[in-house]
Amino acid sequence: MSFPITRHRRLRGSAGIRGMVRETILNVLDMVQPIFVTYGTGVKNEISSMPGVYHFSLDTLKAEVDEIAALGIPAVLLFGIPETKDAIGSSGFAEDGIVQEATRLIKQWYPELLVVADTCLCEFTDHGHCGMVHTHTVNGVVHGDVINDASLELLTRTAVSQAKAGADIIAPSNMMDGFVHAIRAGLDENGFEHVPIMSYSVKYASAFYGPFREAADSAPQFGNRKTYQMDPANLREALREAESDVLEGADMLMVKPALAYLDVIRTIRDQFDLPLVAYNVSGEYSMVKAAALQGWIDEQAVVLEMLTGMKRAGADIIITYFAKDAARWLRG
Repeated sequence: MSFPITRHRRLRGSAGIRGMVRETILNVLDMVQPIFVTYGTGVKNEISSMPGVYHFSLDTLKAEVDEIAALGIPAVLLFGIPETKDAIGSSGFAEDGIVQEATRLIKQWYPELLVVADTCLCEFTDHGHCGMVHTHTVNGVVHGDVINDASLELLTRTAVSQAKAGADIIAPSNMMDGFVHAIRAGLDENGFEHVPIMSYSVKYASAFYGPFREAADSAPQFGNRKTYQMDPANLREALREAESDVLEGADMLMVKPALAYLDVIRTIRDQFDLPLVAYNVSGEYSMVKAAALQGWIDEQAVVLEMLTGMKRAGADIIITYFAKDAARWLRG
């Protein structure tokens, strides 16, 4: 009987050996926990399509932040649901806006916890789009176009207001052309040249955002976002989007969603040397939660495998609604 010269199984024979040769290490420091903050008092309402994720009013927020900090998660990503909305999303850049107020509180409680502010208008506009729109009605049906350049001014105002409130990182997610340049210029002109931009560089018009629409109350009131978010079929376009953001001054790049776009993450990683963020989005979270609640999968094993796959594909940072659970599981 002949024997193989190379035996790959020698390095799989025990947990100790497997750990010693492991190529990709998932760490709590890789993760960012999203938080949804809203108006009112005494609010801690579970989002029906995202079990285990809640809306918090400012007076209930501290317990959530306490838990995140205790688990060693280094950063939170803030989304705000305002009390009032209008055509330009003015509550998004108001000094007393919900994200600004939450930022001040978190930085007061935990100065070292990084606050990443999502910079978009969709949660704050009454039409649900990520910028200003020009609307017209045809046969009783409302149609609209998102106005790119006029939206940049409002997005810049939002970013500056978030930085003034104490946000450590500005994360613009609007996908307007030129948004990184406009926001970088606005931050620099207002004395925030030290605040980095985590750009949603490669953001697809994805069906995986469904649960987030409920969580952020941000569904478009007409049309869709396909004229500014990317076609899921395109990869080369992602390189053009990322290159534009690099040239405009982005400090970090992001691919969103993550799970169905691991090839995009790898491609961006191979082409650019900036820190790369993967957003493990709401639909990816909810699918796993739904299957786990039915007893069809081992939630812990599946989640850690997914997150490891995102890091193996090239992500340095992972935004995930599983951050708290993953932090507990990684502790062992």
